[in-house]
Amino acid sequence: MQPYTIAGTKSSPAVDFNPADNVLTLIGQSYPENAFKFYEPILEWLDDYLAQLSPEDEAVARFQIPYMNTSSTKCLMMLLEKLDGAYAQGKRVAVRWSCNPENEGEFECAEELKEDLSLPFDIIALEDR
Repeated sequence: MQPYTIAGTKSSPAVDFNPADNVLTLIGQSYPENAFKFYEPILEWLDDYLAQLSPEDEAVARFQIPYMNTSSTKCLMMLLEKLDGAYAQGKRVAVRWSCNPENEGEFECAEELKEDLSLPFDIIALEDR
């Protein structure tokens, strides 16, 4: 399976899904003009990836999204639900969501997304640089 990458822009996150190391990364702001159009191929790739994920491998989804609009939130929830569904089927899947400790809204958003999921979901404060 081929990696899936998209360069980040001012309004959309960088995407780096690498099946070789089982790390799925989204970093950056998320308020593209059409969130569903942006996230649809990501969700399709994720379906294929999760279908071929072996029981021995653990997939780690890493997020760092300082801001997302409402439609991006819906799309990211769909993505997280796919991961959660794979976890419910016995696949080893985990989420690591990094937040700026000075941005309370980031933590609140991550907490809300985590609320209805059963997979391991860690919210991590980014170190001061």
